[in-house]
Amino acid sequence: MTIIPPPKLTHEERLAALEKAKVSRRDRAEVKRAITVGEITIFDAINDPRESIRRMKVIDLLSSIPGVGKARATLIMERRNISPTRRIGGLGQLQLKALSKELSLAKVDPMRGKLIVISGPGGVGKSTITSALRSDPRFWISVSATTREPRTGERDGVDYYFYTEERFQNLIDSDELLEWAEFAGNRYGTPSAPVEEWRNLGKHVILEIEIEGARQVRNHDSGALLIFIAPPSWDELVRRLAGRGTDSPERRAARLALAEQEMAAAGDFDATLINEDVEALVAQLVSLATA
Repeated sequence: MTIIPPPKLTHEERLAALEKAKVSRRDRAEVKRAITVGEITIFDAINDPRESIRRMKVIDLLSSIPGVGKARATLIMERRNISPTRRIGGLGQLQLKALSKELSLAKVDPMRGKLIVISGPGGVGKSTITSALRSDPRFWISVSATTREPRTGERDGVDYYFYTEERFQNLIDSDELLEWAEFAGNRYGTPSAPVEEWRNLGKHVILEIEIEGARQVRNHDSGALLIFIAPPSWDELVRRLAGRGTDSPERRAARLALAEQEMAAAGDFDATLINEDVEALVAQLVSLATA
């Protein structure tokens, strides 16, 4: 068997690696200290986007919680079939839920995430903004429910929750939808149960919905953060909508009329962010969400 030797590092590369390891140790020590003294919760650490923290072992994180310790942390992980070598960045959805339940029984309350609603006129770039947040571990993008049939390639629970008319109506009757509307003969809405589950795991939940849906969410949850996405100017919005070459002149006129009504609703929201640069806007949104 041929043994491949490790790559040889230059002096500069070795120094850089040592410095990186030093920073990682410092970051992890600070997170454990903050958990121990109650400055942050374990779910704040789990949602920390830094690579040094995402590579931290779960058992080291659990052990730093007051009242848990190494022995109890080991028992929790064994009971939930989580490998003792599992790192924070490798935790899956079911494992996060299991940890939340265990820590609830241990009287360790995770800090709930915020409910953040993104809305604005068509063509302003809401989907692009939402897509940019998908890779941020602090956020979960809400999945809507619909009564329409799945299209080719769509997956239940990923693209939409595909419900029957009867089930959708039962959710309306039992007030288990944060918002809902009917469009082209089908109904669409946001189930409250998965939103609550992810918020209880410390995730900030993002809803990308229409103006009226945002108002419905505010009626259900007065603490929701409503953010209106505006174009740099009305002329720019007209240009973007006109750029959709698949629309007929009549359809384009209808879109502009609707956009004019939607722009007038900005005053109903908690904050208005102007989409001149997606990266800068996402940074603003993250700042609002995590403040």
